[in-house]
Amino acid sequence: MPSAPPPVRLWHDRDFRKLWAGQTASQVGEHAGRVVLPLVAVVALDAGADQVGVLRAVEQAPILLFSLLAGVWVDRWRTRTVMVLADVGRAALLAAITLSAVLGLLGMPLLLVAAFAIGVFTVFFDVAYHASLVRLVRRDQLMQANSALESSRSAAQIGGPALGGALVSLLSASTAALASAALFAVSALSLRGIRRREPVPGHGEHPTRIRREIVDGLRFVAGSPSLRAVGLASAAYQFCFAALMTVYLLFLVRTLELPGAVVGLVLAAMGPGAVLGSLLSAGLPRRFGYGVVLVSSAALADVALMCVPAVRGSGLAPVLLLMGINVVFGACSQVVNIITAVVRQAVTPVRMQGRVVATINFVGMGLMPFGSLCGGYLGEHWGLRPSLLVAAVGLALSPLVLALSPLARLGRSLPVAPEPGQGVPGPGGRNR
Repeated sequence: MPSAPPPVRLWHDRDFRKLWAGQTASQVGEHAGRVVLPLVAVVALDAGADQVGVLRAVEQAPILLFSLLAGVWVDRWRTRTVMVLADVGRAALLAAITLSAVLGLLGMPLLLVAAFAIGVFTVFFDVAYHASLVRLVRRDQLMQANSALESSRSAAQIGGPALGGALVSLLSASTAALASAALFAVSALSLRGIRRREPVPGHGEHPTRIRREIVDGLRFVAGSPSLRAVGLASAAYQFCFAALMTVYLLFLVRTLELPGAVVGLVLAAMGPGAVLGSLLSAGLPRRFGYGVVLVSSAALADVALMCVPAVRGSGLAPVLLLMGINVVFGACSQVVNIITAVVRQAVTPVRMQGRVVATINFVGMGLMPFGSLCGGYLGEHWGLRPSLLVAAVGLALSPLVLALSPLARLGRSLPVAPEPGQGVPGPGGRNR
């Protein structure tokens, strides 16, 4: 009997390369937009801290409003279709911002509407691309595939803010939005090139109602000790990080008086750190165990950000110090992102990947709008340095949650997803 052909290696898989390229372009566009849109408000519309907080909250509000619905749709549709439509929608909206500025129609109300719509498309893209990986690669390739995608996100963190900040300085904030629009268009074209017919999990002869599927996803996450801890830690982190980043941008521009290009360079420094984190995540868990690496990386990332409020002065020294802080933060955060993503994918059946991603996004990232509003309020009434310190100290809640959870006891092997009809797996792969 002839032997089966050897499995295709990850980077020899044309469809995975298409996914990787499309996701990379989309992430660069997204990270550039995260710098460009607030700078449009600050530079072109002279917005204050409270208005920047509202803008960020409006852009993040769809996470809370649409994540659970996006999870159901992704579990019913092909992820490639969802990602392409999301990219096309974001490209059109960013182009509309530039057009409205040229026509003299751009103002805060229009910018808020565009930011909200961009946020909706981003929610659907993020849920779809996380779910697509499990449908596209084998289980033994998950760690390598996640590292590759997170490395591309790291490249986006390098290129996106730097590109956005440089274009704002060289052209204008509103014109810089076209760069993100072009990148989303490139992403859509790449993702359309995926040839493999993606298996969509079935829902039986009579599909269940959307509400029932949403409840199933919530129950699955709530019933898994590992997923529940990821969700709670994410909630603490995302709330405080949203507050911090709202103030951070104003701190760089107005307190340290850095130009747009340098602001982009400082924020982009998280990217090289994230690349380093992607490399470390491939070997550290196998040597020390997933739990130890996860908790220690989360704690070190938060300690790094606590140093930001102490930065003073002008010139090259504070810029280099901020870049060093962001490199450490980027590396440790990347390790946390990859480990939690791999654990989530490992303990979740394929048919529920979309809903589990969406539920965790809803629980964690859904708090980002409130964090942004809180950061804007603190920055306006308490001052930028005290607000940065409060937000940075609050971030310590995330590693504390992880340290008290079953995730801290994870060893060198991953847990296993339950088969249909089985219970929810614990951190060691056994059913509860």
